[in-house]
Amino acid sequence: MIDVNSLRPGNTFLMDKNIFIVINVSHSHQGRGQATVKAKIKNLKTGSIINKSWSGGGKLEKAHIDKIEMAFLYQDGNNFVFMNNENYEQIMIAKEKLLWEAKFLKENSNILVRMFDNEVLDIELPAHVNLRIVDTEPGVKGDTKTNATKQAVLETGLEVQVPLFITNDSLITVSTKDGKYVSRAE
Repeated sequence: MIDVNSLRPGNTFLMDKNIFIVINVSHSHQGRGQATVKAKIKNLKTGSIINKSWSGGGKLEKAHIDKIEMAFLYQDGNNFVFMNNENYEQIMIAKEKLLWEAKFLKENSNILVRMFDNEVLDIELPAHVNLRIVDTEPGVKGDTKTNATKQAVLETGLEVQVPLFITNDSLITVSTKDGKYVSRAE
């Protein structure tokens, strides 16, 4: 059991026959009353995000999530195919479950697949990924002192704003949290 006062981002728990992960949490204590815990939580089965609050002292049932490293192989219609790196077993995850994550998936990249009781929940991406630019306007020579940006299309189809000096075929680092340019990767 997890005491709601000790909830932290990344904790997983069972509630109403669903599995949730804590995205962020805040604790508040008012005078002599009990503490209130407010959290933004994500349902790992449906992907929906809700805000929930509990009075201090509540208990939640801990959910033990297995994280298995798998290689992303390819997209097959409306499914993404992954292979377990240890036993070479392949699984398919529906495209609807990975709408955000699909923007960062490159073939043969290793990611963590979250599972609960042999049911695939979702995937966990690294904080940053390196992706190649396939289409962007050429930069203007000498225009490196301003913070001006331009649109670029990456190999996965994701569109990001990049500095003017970035060219086609450049490898850049992108944040998987917000989909923004971080730095050059070369």
